[in-house]
Amino acid sequence: MVRKYEREIPFGGKRRVFVYLPKGYRNSDQRYPVFYMYDGHNLFFDDTATYGKSWGLKEYLDEHKTQIIAVGVECNHEGNERLCEYSPYSFKDKYLGKVTGRGKTTMDWMTSDLKQWVDETFRTLPEREHTYIGGSSMGGLMALWTIAAYNEVFSRAACVSSFIRYNHRKLLRELDREYLPDTRVYLSWGAKEFGSRRSLAQGTADNLDAANTLMKNGASVYLYQPLSGTHSEASWEKEIPVFMDFLKPEL
Repeated sequence: MVRKYEREIPFGGKRRVFVYLPKGYRNSDQRYPVFYMYDGHNLFFDDTATYGKSWGLKEYLDEHKTQIIAVGVECNHEGNERLCEYSPYSFKDKYLGKVTGRGKTTMDWMTSDLKQWVDETFRTLPEREHTYIGGSSMGGLMALWTIAAYNEVFSRAACVSSFIRYNHRKLLRELDREYLPDTRVYLSWGAKEFGSRRSLAQGTADNLDAANTLMKNGASVYLYQPLSGTHSEASWEKEIPVFMDFLKPEL
């Protein structure tokens, strides 16, 4: 089942939080790992998804009886606010305009206020080894940055179609700052989500650079390029079995 809540956020106002509870949750005293994910409105229901198609995450977790709690936080839909909340760095783009990175503020809230509420409200396994982070596009960038910057909180990350080109050098420096033992990172980029062969080659190089840096510092990395992969929820839904199998070996 998926429950919907509202939580105060540091930018002012309230934000919807979607919490998936595994089958059997109400009839047991078991505790569960927690998978925090960005763009929570796109994860479970087509009627809340931005483009009318969700990841279908609830159906997958139910079908496979996955013993995990999934927490999805809705983004800010106004103008460039999603980009600002989901970027650890500020940057400018001729199409996107100026993006003022507030990713650290977002993650300070998620790792303190939100995580504390989740751990107090639900039967979780709050330790690092049972706490995951994931997202797509800008959410993928945030998950990749988070696994290094908040490695004391998260041990696993699903970085799907990560938007890393504009922040490539800064991100690599961040990934290279810390030793990352007992850390698993899934990196994917669809072959059909780029506009040209040149941009596909650049996206591939960016992900390989990130993977090499992570592995150099002790992390285990799974690289995945679906040949028919596009930048869409329908495509990311097909990746769920791949990254879940890699991230959750103990479940």
